[in-house]
Amino acid sequence: MEVTAELSYALNTFYFLVCGALVMWMAAGFAMLEAGLVRSKNTTEILTKNIVLFAIACTMYMLVGYEIMYPDLSNFMLDGITAENLDNGYAPSADFFFQVVFVATAMSIVSGAVAERMKLLAFLIFAVIMTGFIYPMEGNWTWGGEAVFGMYTLGDLGFSDFAGSGIVHMAGAAAGVAGVLVIGARKGKYTADGKVNAIPGANMPLATLGTFILWMGWFGFNGGSVLATATVSDATAVANVFMNTNAAAAGGCIAALIVAKLLFGKFDLTMALNGCLAGLVAITAEPSTPTALQATIFGALGGALVVFSIVTLDKMKFDDPVGAVSVHGVVGLLGLLLVPLTNDASTFSGQLIGAATIFFWVFGVSYAAFKIIGVVTPVRVSEEEEYEGSDLSECGLEAYPEFTTAR
Repeated sequence: MEVTAELSYALNTFYFLVCGALVMWMAAGFAMLEAGLVRSKNTTEILTKNIVLFAIACTMYMLVGYEIMYPDLSNFMLDGITAENLDNGYAPSADFFFQVVFVATAMSIVSGAVAERMKLLAFLIFAVIMTGFIYPMEGNWTWGGEAVFGMYTLGDLGFSDFAGSGIVHMAGAAAGVAGVLVIGARKGKYTADGKVNAIPGANMPLATLGTFILWMGWFGFNGGSVLATATVSDATAVANVFMNTNAAAAGGCIAALIVAKLLFGKFDLTMALNGCLAGLVAITAEPSTPTALQATIFGALGGALVVFSIVTLDKMKFDDPVGAVSVHGVVGLLGLLLVPLTNDASTFSGQLIGAATIFFWVFGVSYAAFKIIGVVTPVRVSEEEEYEGSDLSECGLEAYPEFTTAR
């Protein structure tokens, strides 16, 4: 019996670590996606954001974030608890590693939304606040199981979010909305007469590579959220989650491409990429209970919705260079609302209350944080710096020095 328990502990811990590594690989996906969808003159700066925000997320979550989000589980970081006196089925440090890469994912979403016009220092200061306080607080109310503002527990109201359509993705998008509203649109994106000017990304191969990396990393994101794999039932659940995650991504990609063709008359690659990601976000709230066909349909709904959302936000002069708010925010909400269709433990009212709690908390505190940061240091690059590109003004080097002139 003891040998069986130790083997289960070892398998679950190893699975947690492998899935955490896959989610960490998603950071590379976000970096490549954003580097491909911004202009060449802003590539170095966006890559710097992505690598440093990951480091900040890991450090801040270790210092304060994990304690806020899971106060009952964080003592091992100070007390050095070992396997011999644990009975939770896996090493607590493995759980920390798995959770910390989720924090970095939420912050990566903000990076894309405010790309090409936010000062690097201001962004990194916000990353400290987001990963050390804003995200851990809403994580405590949801996955941590604590009452919101001491009043109610979201789980008791019928809220369920398996791997984070709302807790991670919509939260990151809510912070992105706050950032965009504070810093405004890129110069030349919108004209006085309401015309929307397309600003193409510099490198579609990189954007496509980034999407494939994210697709792969998402198996760890959703699969790891099963939290175990050492029993037959757990292993079966993991396999179903992998299958549904893949099906939703495929459905989202196909639906987005079809909708784009119908709307624009062209097979738009960027919409197909965002459709794939939208399918993944849509299934993240509940990848364990749908059938493969249902998962494909849910992903397709997300893929179709993201195209309309991107077009609508553009018409509203909301400048989101990579479509982060549409993919992670709008479709994140859709994912939450789809959960009750296959999971009887959740309710539509509970999902709406949970979504509202997450959005308004993250948006409100993020908006205030951006405003306060603006008092200390500029949050937006100057018009001249924006014209020349953030690479030179913020980082002092170009990503493609032999092929660009910083224009």
